[in-house]
Amino acid sequence: MAKRAKSSRSKVGAPRAKERAGVISRKRGGKAAQQNSLDDLVAAAARALDLAIAPEWRGGVKANLAVTFAFAELFVDFPLPDEAEPAPVFSA
Repeated sequence: MAKRAKSSRSKVGAPRAKERAGVISRKRGGKAAQQNSLDDLVAAAARALDLAIAPEWRGGVKANLAVTFAFAELFVDFPLPDEAEPAPVFSA
């Protein structure tokens, strides 16, 4: 019985997400500026929502926001023609 090689799929995805998250930091003045702005955003959102975020979870929240913003960056610059119309709304 031959052994199969372990999948390196999870190892490949993580650095790529971090690399894409860095796109925002390069555009806005570096990683330190991004971390400060994410800290400020998390703190402001927690206050606005009256949400208590434990210190050990703040790093995960900031990482999730960085990845979310990196994904949003992919769509922000997508050119739409002037004649584009919004999709119809369907209801059940």
